[in-house]
Amino acid sequence: MARTPSTKIRFRARLCRPLEPAGAAWSFLVLPAEASARLPSRSQVSVSGTLAGQPFQATLEPDGRGSHWLRVEPALCVAAAVEPGRDVEVVIAPLAQEPEPQVPEDLEQALQANPQALATWRDITAVARRDWIQWITSGKKAETRGKRIASACDMLAKGKRRACCFDRSGIYSKSFAAPEAAP
Repeated sequence: MARTPSTKIRFRARLCRPLEPAGAAWSFLVLPAEASARLPSRSQVSVSGTLAGQPFQATLEPDGRGSHWLRVEPALCVAAAVEPGRDVEVVIAPLAQEPEPQVPEDLEQALQANPQALATWRDITAVARRDWIQWITSGKKAETRGKRIASACDMLAKGKRRACCFDRSGIYSKSFAAPEAAP
């Protein structure tokens, strides 16, 4: 099946409140498998669309099971007049061009301190930059993050353009998952 950015994907999904962190103001929904299968990647995918008729743009996260989940900010829930525990109508389409990712401050500082790494960073695609950021931030310990930043800068300085051996979908590494829904 050809996947194009103009393809609209329609589905209904349950809006949930996350169990953790307790008292979170945001909500989330998990895409049905059929809807997720129509997306161009099992990893992060930026989309635009509507939730209960209200427009939004967001980056879907992999759930580690071959599907995706969407974080829904409180302002969108208010605008759409929806609340957790209800099914919502969603229409999405992948963006034709991925937006620039937000670079974490510690990575930005390390890149600025390494001109060769920064040159490669500026020359790679937004998707490649997002993958580097995701690889760095997916470590569970601060020590791991620091080591990954140092490794990333070293590899980028040597001209490496992609984070190698990184399971972008979380299917094999079990490193990504949708939040657990609160009761």
